Amino acid sequence: MSLSPTQQFQELIRQSSAPLIILPSYPSRDAVATALALSFFLGNTGKEATLVGDNILSDKKPFTFVGEPTSVIPSITSAREFVLSFDTTRNRITDVRTEQSGNELRIYLTPERGAIDPRDFSFIPARFRFDLAIVIGSPDKESLGKVFEDNPDIFYEIPIVNIDNHSENELFGQINLVDITASSSAEILANALEGAAVGLVDERVSEGLLAGIIAATESFQKKNTTPKALRVASHLMGMGADQQRIVHELYKMQPLHLLKLWGRAMAQAKWDENLKLIWTPISIEDLVQSRSRNEDLPIILEKIRGSYAAASICMIIHPETATTVSGLVKASSHESLASFAERIGNCEWCGDMLRFTIVAANNDEAEHIILEKLTHAS
Repeated sequence: MSLSPTQQFQELIRQSSAPLIILPSYPSRDAVATALALSFFLGNTGKEATLVGDNILSDKKPFTFVGEPTSVIPSITSAREFVLSFDTTRNRITDVRTEQSGNELRIYLTPERGAIDPRDFSFIPARFRFDLAIVIGSPDKESLGKVFEDNPDIFYEIPIVNIDNHSENELFGQINLVDITASSSAEILANALEGAAVGLVDERVSEGLLAGIIAATESFQKKNTTPKALRVASHLMGMGADQQRIVHELYKMQPLHLLKLWGRAMAQAKWDENLKLIWTPISIEDLVQSRSRNEDLPIILEKIRGSYAAASICMIIHPETATTVSGLVKASSHESLASFAERIGNCEWCGDMLRFTIVAANNDEAEHIILEKLTHAS
C-alpha cells in the first residue's frame, strides 16, 4: 500500500540528518511561526535543522516569545563542497599543501614520481550538506527570492516538501502538503505531526503552531476560522500552548516605531466607496520619522485591514526609486487579489498578499494611475 503525503513527509523527516526549512522573501506571520515550530520539532528529534529566508532575521523578531531556533541564516552559503579528484592508480600523491596568493588560492601537489598526468585530474561537485528542504507558505519557488536564485540546484537534487494553504500554490514539491481548506500552514503542520512520539511536540512546538493559527485567523476572527482550525487550536492548548500569552505578544506588545508608523498611516488613509478600497501612502519621511523600514510595511497593512472591516481591498504604496512606486495589497478573498493583479499588472504573489511596482515619480502620481486602472476596469 502506498504512503500518503503525510506519511511520506514523516518518513523523510525520520531519514533526514540535515533538514533545511525555507521561507519566502516576504512570509506571512503564519509561515514564520510554523517554520519556528518545525525547527523546534526537528531539534527535539535530534536533527540539525537550519532555517533560512531573505529577511528571516527581522521576520522572526515578533516571535521571540516562542523561542530562538538553533540555526537561522539569511542566505545559504557553503551549501555544497566541490571535490578535486585524482586517480592515483599510476602515480600516488605524497603531499598536498595550499597557499593564498593575493586573490588566488593555490594547491600544490607532490607526486610520487615524475609529473601528474592531467588526465588523472577531475573536478566534481559533492552532495549538498542539506538532505531535505521544507518550504513553508510560498506559492512558488520564485517567491523564495535570493535563496532560490542563488541555489536553484537544491530544488532539483534533494527532496522538497511544500507546506501551504493558498490556492495559487504551484505544487512544486515532491511532497505537497497543500490544503486550501486549512486556516493556515500551522494547521497543516499540526495535522502532519499528529501522532508524533511523546515529548517531540512540546510546549515550544505547540505554542509556535498555535501562534501561526492565531496570526492567520486574526485571533479566530476571520472567515477562515473553521471548526477544524478550532479543534486543532484546542488540541495545541492542551499540549501546553498559552493562547492568552500569544495574543498579548502578537497584538498588544508592539514596538514604538511600529506604533508611530501605524499612526502616520492611519492619519493619511484614503477610502473609495465604489471600489471598497482603503489605501494609505507612506513617504520616505514617514519611515525616517518613525525609524521604520520597508520590512515593517506588511505589519502595518495587516493593522489597516483589521481596522476597516468594510474594505474589500487594502493597500499601501511607497516610493521605491526615483521613478517607481511600490505597493502591497491584501484583500478579502483570493479572487479579489487576482482581479487586482490582472488590472494593475506587474504584480507578484508574496504569501497572502500582492506586491507590485508602478512607474511613477511619487505617491500622488501612482495613486492616480492605480485608481484609473481600477475604475476603468470596473
